[in-house]
Amino acid sequence: MPTDVDSCAIRMLDRELVARVRAAAPTADAIAAVADVFALLGDAGRLRILAALLNADELCVCDIAAATEMSESATSHALRLLRVQAVLKVRRTGRMAYYSLLDDHVRTLLAVALTHVAHGAADGEFPMRTTTLTSEAPRSAPFESR
Repeated sequence: MPTDVDSCAIRMLDRELVARVRAAAPTADAIAAVADVFALLGDAGRLRILAALLNADELCVCDIAAATEMSESATSHALRLLRVQAVLKVRRTGRMAYYSLLDDHVRTLLAVALTHVAHGAADGEFPMRTTTLTSEAPRSAPFESR
């Protein structure tokens, strides 16, 4: 008899329950769209950008780069991907572009994920990473303050 918790010890199918679950399941297109969002969120640099925007109403590229310790080039690339996937919105004022989270759905998704990890880490449920979440070395060039 298997002792693996991720398999059935006794193979019995509850056909009625399975039918209800299948009927309530999202469409294949909806699943693909959600998978795309989670894949987008699977990058540590993009998550640092979103976390920075979670703590500010809006930030320009320079401020996001400084807050996340990413280069402006890497920041701009990540911002473009997040904007194209409808996670961020941009407001232009002259030559400046200010980014913010698209809506409360994005804010809630990110806040819930961060809370989930914080609670799990506090309870010892998640192993702590031994590597940093940076995808590049911190910038050494100073930023001008406004």
